[in-house]
Amino acid sequence: MRVRAIRRFIVRPVLPEALKPLGDLARNLRWCWHGETQDLFRSVDPQLWDSTDGDPIRLLADVSVERLQALATDRRFLKNLRMIQADLAEYLSGDLWYQGYATENPAAPVSIGYFSPEFGITEVLPQYSGGLGILAGDHLKAASDLGVPIIGVGLLYRQGYFRQSLNGAGWQQERYPLLDPNSLPLTLLHDDSGPVRIEVPLAGRTLFAQVWVAQVGRVPLLMLDSDVEQNAGYEREVTDRLYGGGSDHRLEQEVLLGIGGVRAIRAYCRITGAPAPAVFHTNEGHAGFLGLERIREYMRAGDDFDTALERSRARTIFTTHTPVPAGIDRFPRELIVHQFAGCDDLPLDRVLALGAEDYEGGDPSKFNMAVMGFRLAQRANGVSALHGSVSREMFQGLWRSFDTSEVPIGAITNGVHHLTWVHRELLELLEAPSGSPSESDGYDWNALAEVDSKTIWALKRRMRDQQRQSWDGGGLGRQDSQSRCRHIWLCPAGAVVQAVDPDVARSGSTESVADQ
Repeated sequence: MRVRAIRRFIVRPVLPEALKPLGDLARNLRWCWHGETQDLFRSVDPQLWDSTDGDPIRLLADVSVERLQALATDRRFLKNLRMIQADLAEYLSGDLWYQGYATENPAAPVSIGYFSPEFGITEVLPQYSGGLGILAGDHLKAASDLGVPIIGVGLLYRQGYFRQSLNGAGWQQERYPLLDPNSLPLTLLHDDSGPVRIEVPLAGRTLFAQVWVAQVGRVPLLMLDSDVEQNAGYEREVTDRLYGGGSDHRLEQEVLLGIGGVRAIRAYCRITGAPAPAVFHTNEGHAGFLGLERIREYMRAGDDFDTALERSRARTIFTTHTPVPAGIDRFPRELIVHQFAGCDDLPLDRVLALGAEDYEGGDPSKFNMAVMGFRLAQRANGVSALHGSVSREMFQGLWRSFDTSEVPIGAITNGVHHLTWVHRELLELLEAPSGSPSESDGYDWNALAEVDSKTIWALKRRMRDQQRQSWDGGGLGRQDSQSRCRHIWLCPAGAVVQAVDPDVARSGSTESVADQ
């Protein structure tokens, strides 16, 4: 039985006045891809930085008072702190690529709502399981760097996704971390009355949720959390785990994400004055119910269902990620009836029709979230050229009169956020000349051809040596890397280190089991 605390006390350090900017830098997740900010935090206490796994919030909570007092009078540290603070301020307020684009294209959206069940921003905020979350996190980071006005929307899972390892016998072991939002780089959304509460209809009941905000550079990420006092015990567990529970639990999470997410955006824009999204992007079918909430908004303003549907579709984009039917959320039809039967604003038969598998080979007893995503979106795409082709075959039944090649599912090949995934020393080799107008991200990706092969080999050797150090439990800030390596390789970590020669080049591939 889970025992709840009657009252929770959060102890936070009081930073000296000169060091107050450290708190602002820690709460903006730009630090996780900005090397100079990471270097600044490491210089606070290198050993503590490693033992906290590179978490600025934990670092500032655990650093000694004596060390803070010393830093408050350290002229070199304070000069560096002021430089990093000014750099972040300029980054947050200056014109970037999108501002120039919007000037030349007045019809460009003033804001975009981006919905996803998971976001992989940093290990400090463990709200992801695999490729979908990593892609969503990279989208927010890249949008921030380009100045694209996105508002991210997701859920805050108090237990995240399970950590997995293999024991000595080769069996998977998993554990769920218990997370306290007050110890994460999050702020609670407030208005003049206190913490904001989002209300969502849940099968004849009302589910309440609070909204945490993670600042990802210039991009706010709104995360709904059902663990609030207004909910009964069961309702408080709606946002317990990512991809946990049975069909009814998953449906409750997706209702909160879609319907509650739109309401959270409305509250956030009302409180902060941020422009309301002109376009809504559904990252996979999990957030598909956002379309129903937008239809309800239009109907409350006087539109009939068909008009509301078309107005909502005109500004909705759907991205499908799953290349196999087994990976798509499909709920028993009776669960959808139970959820929406009491929603007088929306005709139940029309809701059921949106997710109906009413095509050859479909199952009439199922409500398909991907099918609803396609029917509620003006544009749809897969995540690579091959995946677009596979998706056109999978969903051809929705467009019976179309040849497979003409099915309106496009493809946008996934990229990565290079500042997160490319080694810092390699990026330094690729820096474009100052003022180069053709490089929007500051890097010349053709420059590698001009670099001497010995320089590249020396860099790759250092990178392999750093990897060896991390496997041996030192150097890269992973406190449990030695035990993790032992579980993965089923042999002592030292043996792995001895077996990896930094002078030998290796290549390999990985694939997320969570995406299968």
